[in-house]
Amino acid sequence: MDKLVEIFCDVDDFCEVFIPQWEKQLLSDGTRKRQRKGRMATSEVMTIVILFHMSNHRDFKNYYIGFIQRFYKKQFPYLLSYTRFLEVMPTTLVPLCSYFSAIKGQPTGLEFIDSTSIKVCHNLRIPRHKTFDGIAKRGKGTMGWYFGFKLHLIVNHLGEIVAAKITAANVHDTQPVEGMASDLPDKLYADKGYISKALESNLLEQGVTLVTNVRKNMKAKVLSIWDRAILSRRFIIETINDQLKNISQIEHSRHRSMNGLMLNLIAGLVAYSLKENKPQLNITDVEMNQIVVS
Repeated sequence: MDKLVEIFCDVDDFCEVFIPQWEKQLLSDGTRKRQRKGRMATSEVMTIVILFHMSNHRDFKNYYIGFIQRFYKKQFPYLLSYTRFLEVMPTTLVPLCSYFSAIKGQPTGLEFIDSTSIKVCHNLRIPRHKTFDGIAKRGKGTMGWYFGFKLHLIVNHLGEIVAAKITAANVHDTQPVEGMASDLPDKLYADKGYISKALESNLLEQGVTLVTNVRKNMKAKVLSIWDRAILSRRFIIETINDQLKNISQIEHSRHRSMNGLMLNLIAGLVAYSLKENKPQLNITDVEMNQIVVS
């Protein structure tokens, strides 16, 4: 109950500022012809969606009908039917994206980058898959070939998501890095999949140092003791990817539209960002200063 009130208050405060400006823009550019309020406030819908990704429920229908409608009727007096709620949910995509931008972590000078697969169907169903036909692509990850998308993440040493981007599965890991890392202040640690002289040079022009190990068939690379130590702690971003999939549930094969996939993904990122206990590296301020200097 305390968590619900805390999340709702934060989301509602954000919506109080964002929604009027957003609706004004929609009316001015002709996207929307009239301003009509729904039965439930946008902040209420957003709160329910976020709470689902923070719960242990795996099925949204059972969560909404068996949990929200049963135990939280007083907290949401104008609760919609399940069918109507599904129709309203997509309208929260833009506010959720903006809310995520407002609560995401800030660069600390010690960031990690990695990508993870977002599968949209089983490999045997790829020829029959229609929902993301022409959008999703085949890609290869650590677990083999799959069909879907890639989620690219940059996180800081505190376990906070600093930047996120989704691409088709066949996009190389290095392609979105420059855009995602444009605001980083110092070092970016990555695995061997990000080795690229061109990328390293372009990032250096932006003031970002890309730090990677080398492949077995490459010449040894001179790295400081700190860089080697931090590279050995890259597991933090892999842990975050695991939590996003298994706790925040950003991946499943029941999507019926691109809007549904994006809503599920953004809500999962928001749910993770609101977590109190995130995986993080135990690095003191003294150690951080030494890393920056090196």
